Amino acid sequence: MHGERSGVVVIGAGIAGVACARELRDAGVPVQIRERGRVAGGRMASRRFDGRPADLGAAYLTVSDPEFAEVVRGWQAAGLAREWTDTFVAYDGGGRREVRGPMRWAAPRGLRSLVEHLARDLPVVVNRLVLGVGPGPTVDGEECAAVVLAMPGPQAAWLLDPGLAAATEAVARQRWSPTLAAMLRFPSRRWSDFRGAFVNDHPLLSLVCDDGDRRGDGAAVLVAHTTEEFAAGHLAQPTAAAPDVEAAVRDLLALADRAEHLHVHRWTYAKPADGGGPDTGFHLDDDGIGLAGDAFGKPRVQTAWCSGRDLGRALARRLT
Repeated sequence: MHGERSGVVVIGAGIAGVACARELRDAGVPVQIRERGRVAGGRMASRRFDGRPADLGAAYLTVSDPEFAEVVRGWQAAGLAREWTDTFVAYDGGGRREVRGPMRWAAPRGLRSLVEHLARDLPVVVNRLVLGVGPGPTVDGEECAAVVLAMPGPQAAWLLDPGLAAATEAVARQRWSPTLAAMLRFPSRRWSDFRGAFVNDHPLLSLVCDDGDRRGDGAAVLVAHTTEEFAAGHLAQPTAAAPDVEAAVRDLLALADRAEHLHVHRWTYAKPADGGGPDTGFHLDDDGIGLAGDAFGKPRVQTAWCSGRDLGRALARRLT
């Protein structure tokens, strides 16, 4: 099959797709990444505001897999990643307490820079909208050795021909929850010292991060993530939620100042509600369709990277 068709097409330039493509490239399998957006990164999204990046997707990353640890050390050596904190605070029923956990890593230039670094020598085609994946397999009618859909299942479902039964059934099992992510820039830093806060049992907020502390530049910027229930009611017009989000953040942190700039980003498919379990890793079927991402385990950056890595290795064994 490898000699009769073009190589593997990876759809989606998030960290899972990029990790998969690197494994294939290193194994000598021709591969191309097609990304509908204008940049790589996926849900490790950063957006610049007046020249300064803010992370509006994943909030941080944690490390336990030895091979992923090597990747993170490479980012650290390149000045792209840094140890941030192992201590968050949690707000519960009006109280505040410290919560210790694993070391959380952040990226001074935004988490997207980490994906871009991994993809720096890979054939990535951005602004490339794929319309359909069919039997063969084919991508928009082009035959290829295999296809990897590195994206949330509902988005993959839009592309899959119903005749690809195994992959269609696999994505149909995925459940995803939405969120709104808001960047709030204030005139000055007026909040009590904290790095990140889990907000429990709140009608609107689920997570608030001090982006100036996370980035390391001390900017008076917070990034807040909303609950699934609140986001679900504002997916059609996310900007209309901005006043409520700002009021909730100011109330939580007892802030008198209003935000001088506020931006709300909609994530319709932010987090897998129930992944495929910690050991499933990825999907690869006899039709030559692969699925990768954090839906196949805990919703973590590391999970997505491991999923792409393992799928890439499985495909390489099949195709070489």
